[in-house]
Amino acid sequence: MKVTQTRKERERSERQQRIIDTAREIAETDGWDAVTVRKLAERIEYSQPVLYSHFAGKDAIVSAVAEQGCAELAAALGDLVDTAGTPEAALAVVVDAYLAFARDSAALYDAIFVLPTELRFGPDAPQALKDAFAVLARAFAPFAPPDDAETFTEVAWSTLHGLATLDRGGRLRPDFRAQRADILVRGWTARAGR
Repeated sequence: MKVTQTRKERERSERQQRIIDTAREIAETDGWDAVTVRKLAERIEYSQPVLYSHFAGKDAIVSAVAEQGCAELAAALGDLVDTAGTPEAALAVVVDAYLAFARDSAALYDAIFVLPTELRFGPDAPQALKDAFAVLARAFAPFAPPDDAETFTEVAWSTLHGLATLDRGGRLRPDFRAQRADILVRGWTARAGR
């Protein structure tokens, strides 16, 4: 009985992951408007009721994609922070990597930070969201005083998000990306007297 249950659980988990992966693939090539339960069902050759047995609808699928994306972002940024030699270097690489992630993984970035989802940050957030915020906080905390590190991180993150959104929307000059990132880093480090 346990073997059968374990196999069923594994198969269910694999189906769920296939739905998430396929939604992400469609979104990356055709945009999130192209991701529908019907299109997913056709692409992965499951019936719509099977998809609905895993996810209540598109928002739930986007939420699952966003949660996995947060885990990926946290891992990538965490590795950069861990290998940077100084707080200034960590801040610079996190800023560059975050802005590159927003440009290079547009559909995933939108799932995490732009589209409506069931996910909420804060104390009750899924662990992947907490981990992503914690990595950002590790990069920004050395520059926060005299302010609270988490509040400073929220403001700095909001600034990065705004810059990423304006850049992706074609509202900023693409030739000046590096200079904008440098201005941010210099401003935050100068604030801390570094």
